[in-house]
Amino acid sequence: MMTRDEVLAVFRDCGAILEGHFILSSGLRSPVFLQKARVFARPAKAEQLCRALADKIRAEGFGDATVIVSPAIGGIIPGYETARHLGVPALYTERVEGKFELRRGFEIAPTDKVLVVEDIVSTGLSIRECVDALRGIGANVIAAACLIDRSAGEADVSVPLVSLIDYKVPAYSADQLPPELAAIPAIKPGSRGIQGVK
Repeated sequence: MMTRDEVLAVFRDCGAILEGHFILSSGLRSPVFLQKARVFARPAKAEQLCRALADKIRAEGFGDATVIVSPAIGGIIPGYETARHLGVPALYTERVEGKFELRRGFEIAPTDKVLVVEDIVSTGLSIRECVDALRGIGANVIAAACLIDRSAGEADVSVPLVSLIDYKVPAYSADQLPPELAAIPAIKPGSRGIQGVK
């Protein structure tokens, strides 16, 4: 099992812990952004983290999952890699007119035990929306998992959540910024809200 320091060392080694003034996909502002795409660009590092996540999923009693489903785009790589270590199929949902759907001929049987895998959880919105979409087609969602839980257990994902580590960093609404953050121009490094990406 990887420790918190070991996981964060992987992110640092990939230049994936950024400092500044960031607009998160939730709309909240933070002085720290985890640019997980820099980790996923290095397959050996992604494999290391997702193998550890698969081990933790087993340790927490959800190793009997029969299929992994991830919300696109951010969850696809960790979902695939975690599924590989669990020996199960990796599917993903995509947004269609703003709502997640299972497409591309993907199917889930009523007997499947579905585990939703995401990259990083802040508010839990993507997982909740993915779980709702899956339940809407009759899927049995047993839990969710992520590499890093930025909320440190506070996010409501509507199912049990297994996180490789918790990494609580400050997040503020735009109208409640501390002066030192308000003095820095804000940038939006994530994908949600970029034209053509939902």
